[in-house]
Amino acid sequence: METEFFAPNDRIAVLTTQPLDGALDYVAPEGGCFLGAFVEVPLGPRRVMGVVWGAGQGDFNGKLRAVHRVLDIPLMRAELRQFLERAAQYTLTPMPAMLRLATRVPGLGKPPSMRKIYRLGHGAPDRMTDARRRVLEVLQEYNGLSFTLGELAEQAGTSSSVVKGMLPSGAILEQEAPRDLPFAPLDPDYAHRPLSDGQAQAAQALSAAVAAKSYKTVLVQGVTGSGKTEVYLEAIAEAQRQGRQALILLPEIALSGAFLDRVEARFGAKPAEWHSGVTMTERRRVWTMVAAGQAPLVIGARSALFLPFPDLGLIVVDEEHDSSYKQEDGVRYNARDMAVLRASIAQSTTVLVSATPSLETWVNAQAGKYDKLVLNERFGPAIMPKLSVLDMRQEKLTRQEWIAPSTVDMAQERVNKGEQVLFFLNRRGYAPVTMCRACGHQISCHQCDARMVEHRFLKQLMCHQCGETAPIPTVCPSCAAEDRMAVVGPGVERLAEEASLKFPTSRVVTLSSDMFGSARALKAEIATIAEGGADVIVGTQLVAKGHNFPNLTMVGVIDADLGLHGSDMRAAERTFQLMRQVSGRAGRADKPGVCVLQTYQPEHPVIQAIVSGDEERFWHTEAQQREALNMPPFGRLVGLILTGPDADRLFEIGQRLAQNDMALRRIGGQVFGPAAAPIARIKNAYRVRLLVQAPKAAQIQAAIAQWIAPVRLKNTERLSVDIDPQSFY
Repeated sequence: METEFFAPNDRIAVLTTQPLDGALDYVAPEGGCFLGAFVEVPLGPRRVMGVVWGAGQGDFNGKLRAVHRVLDIPLMRAELRQFLERAAQYTLTPMPAMLRLATRVPGLGKPPSMRKIYRLGHGAPDRMTDARRRVLEVLQEYNGLSFTLGELAEQAGTSSSVVKGMLPSGAILEQEAPRDLPFAPLDPDYAHRPLSDGQAQAAQALSAAVAAKSYKTVLVQGVTGSGKTEVYLEAIAEAQRQGRQALILLPEIALSGAFLDRVEARFGAKPAEWHSGVTMTERRRVWTMVAAGQAPLVIGARSALFLPFPDLGLIVVDEEHDSSYKQEDGVRYNARDMAVLRASIAQSTTVLVSATPSLETWVNAQAGKYDKLVLNERFGPAIMPKLSVLDMRQEKLTRQEWIAPSTVDMAQERVNKGEQVLFFLNRRGYAPVTMCRACGHQISCHQCDARMVEHRFLKQLMCHQCGETAPIPTVCPSCAAEDRMAVVGPGVERLAEEASLKFPTSRVVTLSSDMFGSARALKAEIATIAEGGADVIVGTQLVAKGHNFPNLTMVGVIDADLGLHGSDMRAAERTFQLMRQVSGRAGRADKPGVCVLQTYQPEHPVIQAIVSGDEERFWHTEAQQREALNMPPFGRLVGLILTGPDADRLFEIGQRLAQNDMALRRIGGQVFGPAAAPIARIKNAYRVRLLVQAPKAAQIQAAIAQWIAPVRLKNTERLSVDIDPQSFY
C-alpha cells in the first residue's frame, strides 16, 4: 500500500492519457487522495481519467481546478509508475502515451454491478437459421465464456433479437452475474508431468531463482520439442507457492488456445487471457482482477506487460526471438527488453525461452549478464528431424511449379504411411504480383508504393501495407487489354493449389492468418490438424511458432532463400531462426522426421549452418561480423521516420537534421540519410528515413532528444523515433 497521502487542497500533479506534455496540477479533493490514485479531473469542458503522479510543481499562478473524484480502483503502485517512466525515457515516448498502454480497458472506475450475460445452454433451437448457427458457433469457439448481448451479436454478425429469440428453447441461457469475478487459484501440485533429468535440473534452477525473490534473467535455450514449456511451468508453480503473480508472453494469439488447455491440465484451472482476441468485457475483468491480485497467471500478448500486477514474481517470454514482440507503431517498444526492465524493477525473474535465441540475448548470456540453461535433447522417444538440402538447379520444374519432383516423391511416401506433410512458404496470398502480359503493367496500391497481392481465397487484391483491397481485374487498367492479366510468383494459396493437384487423394489444408475470420477459428483449425484432420498442410510463418502436430513427419521448405535477400542486417539471423523453427515441427512424437530445404544457394553459409546444426558456430560467426561493423548488439541504432504529404519538405527537414548533428557527434554518433524509405509511401503519406549509429555505451536517448528538439512540424507531419529498430521498411 502506498503511504504518501495528499490532504484536501494540497497541490498535486495528475498524469492523464491526453496528448499533453506531461502531468497537470490540480487541487486534491475533499477527503484527500493517495499517490497513485486513479482520479477524474476536469480538462477544458470535459472530465478525463488520470493518476496522481506526485506533488504539484507547476508555476501556474491562477486558481487551480480541483480533482472531481477519486475512482474506486486499486492504486497504481510505485513499481508500475517507475516502469512506465523508465520505458518512456528509453523509447523517447511522452508519458501520456505510456499511461494509455497501462489503462487500455473500458469502464475503469465504474462501480461494480450486475449485468446480463449469455452463455451456451443445453437445448436446441426450435428452428435453425444461418444467423442462429453463427451464434452457437461463437459460443462453442469461446469454450464456455459468457458474453454481453451486444458482444455476442457482434461476434456472430447478427442482431440482438436473434440472440433473444434463442432463449425460449434453452439453446442460450440468460443470467445475472457480477461484472468482474476473480480467477480461480492455480494448484502448483495439481498434476506433475514426468521430466527428464535435464528438464528437472533446469526446472530446479528456475524455481530457485523465483524463490529468491530478487532480479534475475535466465535464457532457456532448447531444441524444438525438448520440453521447454514444462520446465518453465515448474517456475510458474513456484511463483504460485510464493503467492506471487506470473505472466507468460506469447508471440501469436493462435498459440494461446492449446497453451491454455496445457496450463489448465497442469494447474487445474484456466489462467487469464490478454490479447486483441479477448472481448472487451473480459478485458475489463482481467485488468480489474490483476490489479486486485486475483489473477494468479496471465497469458498474453506484448501489451500484457503493462497490466497493474501488484506482486509480479515471474515473466516468461516464450519464443523470445520473435519479431512480433516489437511494436512497430505508436509506442515503439520491444516486449522482450521491456520484460527484463519490469522484472528488474519488480525484483522478479525473467525467463527468455527459445530454440533459436536472438543474437542480443545470446550475447548477453555469453557475457554472463543472463544465466543460461540448455536442453539439447527432445523429450521422450522423439528425435530431431534429419535436415537435407535440395539443389533446385538440378530439379526440372515448369514455370507454374514450385514443389520439386524429389520433394513430391518424399512427401508421397509419408502420406502413404498415414503421416502428415507440411509445405512451408513464408508468403501470404495467392501471388505477390499481378501484371499485364500485353504491356507489363503491375497492379499497385494507389495509396502506397507497394504491389497489391492477390488473395484468391478472399477473391480480391490486397495491399499488405495499408490493408486497401480491390477486385481482381480482368482488364488491364493501363492498356485496357482483356484477359491478359497474369499472376507472377507463388503465395501460400497458389502453393496449396499445386499441392492439391499433386496429391489429389489427400486432404490439403492451408494455414495462413488472413484466411480465418477470427483467432478462435484459426485455433480450431490448428486443433483439427493436430488431431489428424489433414494429410498435407501448406502454411506460412504462422506454422513455425510453437504448434505441436504429433503425426507431422516431413517439412518441405519451398523457398529457403527467400529471407536471405535484401539489406536487413538481421537477414541471416532471421532466416536461420525461421528455418530451424519450421524444421522443428517434424517428428515431435515417436515417428522420426525429415526436413528438406529447397534452395538455389545450397552453398550459402546460412543454409549450411541450418543443415549442419552447429548453432553455436553460427552465433559466434554472426556476432563477430556485427562487432566488426559496430552494429547491434555491439553498437546502437536509432531509426527516425518522417511522414507527411509533401516529400520535398520531408527531405528538407531531414537534411537540416543531418547537417546539425553536433549533439550526436559529441557521443560518437553518425547520421545516415535522409533517404526515401524502401516503401516510400503508405496511405498517401510519404516516408523519409534517417538512421543513427552510435557506440554501445553512448547516452543515445539524451542526445537524440537534444538533436530533434528544434524540429517544428505541421499538423499533417510526424516524426517517429525508433530506438533499437527491428525493421527498416
